[in-house]
Amino acid sequence: MAIEPFAAVDVIIAKRERRELTAEQIAWFVDAYVRGVVAEEQMSAMAMAILLNGMTATEISRWTTAYINSGTTMDWSKLGRPTADKHSTGGVGDKITLPLVCVAAACGLSVPQLSGRGLGHTGGTLDKLESMPGWRASLTDQEMFDVIDATGAVICAASDTLAPADRRIYALRDVTATVESIPLISASIMSKKIAEGTGALVLDVKVGSGAFMKSVEQARELAQTMVSIGTAAGVATRALLTAMDVPLGRTAGNALEVTESVEVLAGGGPTDVVELTVRLAQEMFEAAGVQPSKDPADSLRDGSAMDVWRKMISAQGGSVDAPLPIATHSHVITAAHDGYLTKLDALAVGMTAWRLGAGRARKEDRVQAGAGVRWHATQGEPVLAGQPLFTLYTDDEDRIPSALDALADGFAVGDQSQIQDRLPLVIETVS
Repeated sequence: MAIEPFAAVDVIIAKRERRELTAEQIAWFVDAYVRGVVAEEQMSAMAMAILLNGMTATEISRWTTAYINSGTTMDWSKLGRPTADKHSTGGVGDKITLPLVCVAAACGLSVPQLSGRGLGHTGGTLDKLESMPGWRASLTDQEMFDVIDATGAVICAASDTLAPADRRIYALRDVTATVESIPLISASIMSKKIAEGTGALVLDVKVGSGAFMKSVEQARELAQTMVSIGTAAGVATRALLTAMDVPLGRTAGNALEVTESVEVLAGGGPTDVVELTVRLAQEMFEAAGVQPSKDPADSLRDGSAMDVWRKMISAQGGSVDAPLPIATHSHVITAAHDGYLTKLDALAVGMTAWRLGAGRARKEDRVQAGAGVRWHATQGEPVLAGQPLFTLYTDDEDRIPSALDALADGFAVGDQSQIQDRLPLVIETVS
């Protein structure tokens, strides 16, 4: 039996005492955990030490590299076209990925979008698309290549061989109160995106009540850390800080958000979703260092982005013309009096959708495809007495009372002077 070069407890002590871990210590610690040499409780102790004491930029880069080296990497060079991807840190009503990959592909990029399922109130891209009859999230590497080669884009689940160390450590962080560590968040996100093999990456870092990062300062630190990791790895990386104090669009749920995304691809849809989709597409082209074949906004007007959508969904077994699931029960909340919607809190809306069955509390939970929330007015808009403000959807009528409780303090109707200030949709760029 080979003698290990380090003792796990010594490496943990080094981080506990705020010493910078060497490249060799980090590479060994992560690999030894995957091999079962480092025990679960030892990795838990290390995660807590990192949360409390932080990491230097060098350590974060080394930790990310260790994640990448735990599995395989992908190569899209045979496509012969520039590749770019986008990652969002998650928000309420954030369906941007669905129209965005189609816009970017319609304008000349190849977009390998490896996505995940949601945990908690934010919902995942794969959960949304799996509400479409027949659509498959799990593809082989060859199937991914074939879809992107034929259509310009693919949205699918990441392979189990992509940064497997991160998958194990992420699950551990979730049950050891160490999720909030910016070094570990950054390494988790960036290891998968670098291993994915994209040439350029745009990060959409959400800020506000419905986001993981509640303040601009927190979001900026996370964005700067991830941009530094990507740049050091040779991936052209930039980030936008975008608003999540008010939910995006007019729907939160799975099938509901697919429907809204198709409206955007058809040239309509909510203005904030359209604006952010176009802006992120522009950023993807700038990061990739190429000119789009047309204005990204034009691809929504001329139908070319919709063409990509139809081809991409069909190539993954989905039926683009089949009706989407509709929840069996609905409940409408109306305005008690004339006025303005002075408040619409993203977290409250997200928790409402979650309680209706649109999200999951544990990875093994099933989501309801038709569950969610539609808001008929957004913050700052005028409303009339009796006008519908929200429609709640669920397959389980017993969920409605707790959903109403979650939403109760999340909105208000008052006079114009009471309208709460909002963050700008795009707060700043980090590059």
